[in-house]
Amino acid sequence: MTRYADSLLTEGEQVVYRSRQHWLSLLIRGRSALGIVILAVIILVALAFIKANGLLETGGVSLVALLVIVGVVILAYRWWQWSNQDYIITNRRLLKVTGILNKHSADSSLEKINDAVLDQPVLGRMLNYGDLSILTAAEEAVDIYHMLKDPKKFKKIMLTQKHNLETGFMYPAAMPPTPPLRAESPAQPVAAAVASAPASSPAAAAVPNPQAPPPPAADMAPPPLPSDPAPAAAEAAAEVGPPPAQASDPSLSVTETLSQLADLRDKGAITPEEYESKKQELLGRL
Repeated sequence: MTRYADSLLTEGEQVVYRSRQHWLSLLIRGRSALGIVILAVIILVALAFIKANGLLETGGVSLVALLVIVGVVILAYRWWQWSNQDYIITNRRLLKVTGILNKHSADSSLEKINDAVLDQPVLGRMLNYGDLSILTAAEEAVDIYHMLKDPKKFKKIMLTQKHNLETGFMYPAAMPPTPPLRAESPAQPVAAAVASAPASSPAAAAVPNPQAPPPPAADMAPPPLPSDPAPAAAEAAAEVGPPPAQASDPSLSVTETLSQLADLRDKGAITPEEYESKKQELLGRL
């Protein structure tokens, strides 16, 4: 069966330590019942001592029985009250719940607690109980735990949870690291961005299709050889030109022209056939 104090916990709140008053407090609260039981014992001893008989004996025994029953009922009621106490330390607050049918609960937030004052008499140190006063920042006692069982442990756990709560506020848990951003290289082709984008994305439709690289420049290709030898021979003859008229020795002019034609042949400007044709023509002038 779930205890009443557990139903008061909020989402994410966990019980760290649970305690109640010392058993000696039960005896102190039930002192009247103990007194009635002791009185019944005394009456019973007296009846036996005086050797009562008859009506006195019957009345005395009835009175003793009634006193014992009343004392046991009172003591049972005090035990029921004591067993329904809950002094709880959670990861967020202190919670004190008392009462059997009519419940009374009081709580103190851990972050508002400034200190806790513990008072232990000599008998309390021997039997391990004491009074714990919870102080706020205004140095006012907001709650007092009378005859608390094992008060030193209760105080240590309370201060530990207060420290953990304050540390969690100051230094929250680190979030998982996000993946690093990869900068796009300026020289990266646009096709990579188009391939990574979804097909239905407007941004992918807006990116233009990549163009094929331009063909190599025409001037880088070697010049084609002329297929018709006649135009090449005419061009070579135009470059060489007629022999100078002012030359005094025709053979010297022909020799120079043949030398130039040989150079053009070696450079590939004219074919060997064109060279031989021009050579025969020049030699025929001599």
